[in-house]
Formats: sequence, structure tokens, C-alpha cells
Amino acid sequence: MKVAIIAANGGMFDAYKVFNIATAAAATDAEVGIFFTFEGLNLIHKEAHKNLSMPAGKEHFQEGFKKANVPPVEELVSMASEMGVKMIACQMTMDVMSLEKEQFVEGIDVGGAVTFLTFAKDADVTLTF
Repeated sequence: MKVAIIAANGGMFDAYKVFNIATAAAATDAEVGIFFTFEGLNLIHKEAHKNLSMPAGKEHFQEGFKKANVPPVEELVSMASEMGVKMIACQMTMDVMSLEKEQFVEGIDVGGAVTFLTFAKDADVTLTF
């Protein structure tokens, strides 16, 4: 199976959605690629992914995540990388936001929409968060 994910939003809930699906798919030996664009780049930014915002009024989820032994986002990012999830940072968005590859976690690729489309063209599952 091949799973293609677009991560365009950059909050705490978005991170859990993206990396939960990505790591679950990778655990089943699926080929997984995530295209991070706009606010989604926060999910792989070295500093930003450690301090993602929780939606207002949803702060109680933090305790729930701990009680349920849900790994923190930083750990999920590492797990995805170790499991071979292909992580593509959008070059256009990086240019617009004056971001450099060095500002992101190790192991990412940088590419444009065509890079992601080439990966996703024969995906069995395509998701956007």
C-alpha cells in the first residue's frame, strides 16, 4: 500500500492526525509520504514542533494524551523518520516564509508540488490535514 498525506495545518491536533496515520501506515509496511506546506511546516520545524498550539478550550486533551501514553509530537516525528516515512517540505512555502532546510528536523527532503505529485500519483490512500 502507498499513502500520501498533505499537511497544510500546523497545530497540535494536526500533528497527531498526520503522524498517527503516517506511523500506523508505516507499521503495516506501507510506503508513506507527507508533503508539508504553509502552517504544516511547523510540524517538522526543529523548534516549532516542540511548541504546537492546542485549540482554545481543548487544553484538557494534554492530560488525556499523557494518560493514554500517546507519545509527544517530537517523538512521533522521530518515529516517522525512523520508520522510513518520506517527509517533503514545500520549497515554495519555504521561499515565501524565508525558511532554510537547516531549520527543520533531520532527514527531510525539500521539493515542490511536482515532487509530491510524483510520489502521490499512484497512492492507494491520499489524505489532507
